[in-house]
Amino acid sequence: VQLQASGGGLVQAGGSLRLSCAASGRYAMGWFRQAPGKERESVAAITWRGGNRYHANSVRGRFTISRDNANTVYLRMSSLRPEDTGVYYCAARRASGDVYDHSASNAYDYWGQGTQVTVSS
Repeated sequence: VQLQASGGGLVQAGGSLRLSCAASGRYAMGWFRQAPGKERESVAAITWRGGNRYHANSVRGRFTISRDNANTVYLRMSSLRPEDTGVYYCAARRASGDVYDHSASNAYDYWGQGTQVTVSS
């Protein structure tokens, strides 16, 4: 599976961006981010059918994960803050029915190369 995240860029605080990531097949998807000097952290996740969605506390109410029938996953980011700056990665997990920690990096089988999001103050 090749994942390609896109949609990053430079935006002022309070602005919005939408990230996209395409993955054909039955995959649960997650978005992670990594700021300079910090560990990678989970931002949001969605099950392969899209019935369950999860958002980190730091982005809840501002970011929304969704997916369409064409197996593209989106991360709509609004009210962006400088602390949202980082490289955003999409990740895919083969749908298996197993219980897993959607926020854990090692729960995912495939990773995209990342897209830079920079929020200026």
